Amino acid sequence: MSGRWSGRVESTAALVQVLTYESAEIANHSLAHLIGELPMSRRYVSSVRMAELGATLSDRDRAVISTLVRVRLATGQQLARLHCANYTEISAARLCRRLLAHLVERGLIARLDRRIGGKRAGSAGYVYALDVAGRRLMKEGRARRPWTPGRPFLAHSLAIAELYVRLIETERSGELELLQFATEPDCWRSYFGIGGGRVALRPDGYITTAEGAFEYRWFVEVDRGSEAPATLTRKLDAYRAYWSSGLEQAHHDVFPWVLWLVPTVERQQQLIDVIGRQPADSWRLHIISTLDEGIAAMLRVQRRSARDSAS
Repeated sequence: MSGRWSGRVESTAALVQVLTYESAEIANHSLAHLIGELPMSRRYVSSVRMAELGATLSDRDRAVISTLVRVRLATGQQLARLHCANYTEISAARLCRRLLAHLVERGLIARLDRRIGGKRAGSAGYVYALDVAGRRLMKEGRARRPWTPGRPFLAHSLAIAELYVRLIETERSGELELLQFATEPDCWRSYFGIGGGRVALRPDGYITTAEGAFEYRWFVEVDRGSEAPATLTRKLDAYRAYWSSGLEQAHHDVFPWVLWLVPTVERQQQLIDVIGRQPADSWRLHIISTLDEGIAAMLRVQRRSARDSAS
């Protein structure tokens, strides 16, 4: 346990934040259900070759590989913002292009057969994932080449990566400290539901941040806007049931806020209406925002919680 105080959901007022829509369309598909469209050829890497690769990696090489372990997929532009931020925009783009090409050539990462933003996006629009050697190096399950996923899954995954990049950029500005960023399945929770059966809560992400003397925890739901109200209700019921189980509070003293990133104003209002039909005591669990305004919403909630805890 750290020396910081935790921002408690239980001690704050109802916090359903309604913000304007500016984010691109995102999807809501689980990693566990990824179905690739264009299988990429396999590449065997011997143990000797792995030892050689591991001995010659730079710190920046390892940082890029670690990022892809964390977020699974990222564009060249996102990786440049994370790992070449100390250079001018033109120099950063050139450096990152060489860096990624070097890692691709060595079989550590793979460039998928789909880019974001069309041909004019250039190399910054390519999407990258761990390749065979990268997976073996990081001990990430089976050493197999990635598949190019469908557009909905790809958009959903890159939205999560974008949230991570923006959190790192906000940390660099000194506005908060990012202590943890976990994606599925590492962020999933298991609990016993009605009748004693084991149930899984499957958020898209889990975040721990700190600001000043306080720590804050968040589940993340990246919503595409395609799920019916009944499906949203079941998901909200799952969060309420897990909250009522007390398991998360037993481990961390508090229950995380649930940060919903939605695509449109209409979807925003739809989700508010669905949440409004939940028991009133659970409303305060949920924060609704867009991807573009998500960090600002988090900061507002954190600062309000700090004021409430201090009063």
